[in-house]
Amino acid sequence: MSGLAVSKREQQQEKINLEHDAARLFMRLYEHKFQLHMRHIWHNEPAKPDVSCYLSEQRLDLEIAHLYGSEAEAMHILGRPLSLQTHQQLLALQQVPAEHRLLEALNRLIAQKGQKTYDSERVWLVIRNANPLWRCEDLLQQRPHLLLPTQHPFEQIWLVGDMAGLSGILPLYPLELWQKSIRPQ
Repeated sequence: MSGLAVSKREQQQEKINLEHDAARLFMRLYEHKFQLHMRHIWHNEPAKPDVSCYLSEQRLDLEIAHLYGSEAEAMHILGRPLSLQTHQQLLALQQVPAEHRLLEALNRLIAQKGQKTYDSERVWLVIRNANPLWRCEDLLQQRPHLLLPTQHPFEQIWLVGDMAGLSGILPLYPLELWQKSIRPQ
């Protein structure tokens, strides 16, 4: 029994570490892109988004998600078996033709996160792409085809283009932010 409890505790800590790593990466990339300070990261309980920070002295909560392309990929990155829900979603994704998987995965993830409610005034969804085959350019091309829920709790939705953040960040929502990001400077 205690081995199972330790295992669950280790899995929870691993999830928190993955979320913190994604949040720190996003904050660093956002600061660099916009020259605005993001600081004081801490983890929240389930009623709140995953991570809280300050953006230019205003509290901001970040809900963190990872975009996977396959079950094997998720297991490799996480280093453990998947939850039943994640397993079922990735199996369903494999039924989608390869050329449509990126958009389908992104739409499913945003729809799933969009159903949540949070005890927070300002929430941004930050999605980190974990699939090495999907490049930032691919993600950018799919933005016009995203099916955002009509109602969701997110003030903004951002995408980190790869696990290391080398390809930068892309705004997905609101539309005006995305349109501004694709205009030539």
